Amino acid sequence: MTQEEKTQLEERIVDVLKTVYDPEIPVNIYDLGMIYKIDVHEDDSAEGAAVDLDMTFTAPNCPAADFILEDVRTKVESVEGIRTANVNLVFEPAWDQNMMSEEARVELGFD
Repeated sequence: MTQEEKTQLEERIVDVLKTVYDPEIPVNIYDLGMIYKIDVHEDDSAEGAAVDLDMTFTAPNCPAADFILEDVRTKVESVEGIRTANVNLVFEPAWDQNMMSEEARVELGFD
C-alpha cells in the first residue's frame, strides 16, 4: 500500500467517523475529539487493510458505550479497502473540551 492509498483510506475513515454520534450529544465523535488514533496498515492474511483505532468517551461511564463502539467498528469496516477494524477504548489522556474541533465548540455553544 502506497502512502497515497493509506492517506485516502484514512480520509474515508474520518468521513465515516463523522457519521457516528453519541445519542446525547448533537456533534459527531470525530469533531468531539474522541478519536485519538487511526492506524491503517496492510493485513497480510487477507485482501484489504486493517485499522487500529484508539478512542475514548466524554465520560468513562457512558451509557451508550457499547452502541457507539459497535457503530464505529461496523462503519469503519464498511469503508471500501478496509477488511477489519480493531477499536481500542482508552482513557489516557482523559478527554476534555479542548479536544473538540472549532465546529464542535461552536455547535455546543463553547465559543
